[in-house]
Amino acid sequence: MRILIIHGPNLNLLGKREPQLYGDKTLAEIDSVLNRQAGTLGIEITAFQSNSEGALIDFIQAESPEADGIVINPGALTHYGLSLRDALAEVKIPVIEVHLSNIYAREQWRAQSVIAPIAKGQISGLGWRGYIAALRTLVGELRAESWQ
Repeated sequence: MRILIIHGPNLNLLGKREPQLYGDKTLAEIDSVLNRQAGTLGIEITAFQSNSEGALIDFIQAESPEADGIVINPGALTHYGLSLRDALAEVKIPVIEVHLSNIYAREQWRAQSVIAPIAKGQISGLGWRGYIAALRTLVGELRAESWQ
């Protein structure tokens, strides 16, 4: 099983950018934790970050035919990235949207997601642990694991 981990604009600044909102872990540290979790789950992940919507779309189109699901933090593209949304909808594999901060407890415009309607689910406000929750949930769903 292969899961794509996609990080949108400005996430390359994690650890430096507003740590009170986004935490003090760097993107490399988050990817490292995800790689360890992937090993525990017996799956492969491929992580990618870009500040460009076009590059994110190119990655999705190139890599999704060989992937089983996507975990994405679209960053600010959450609110207006319609071409990113269309690319995610087109791949026909499950998508889980992740946000480090609670987008519903911030400015009103942040609570609007163009990605949410095509996503299997959304995790918001759990910091870096939200990525782990998304990965574990997605793998469980793909394996049709129950909680019992």
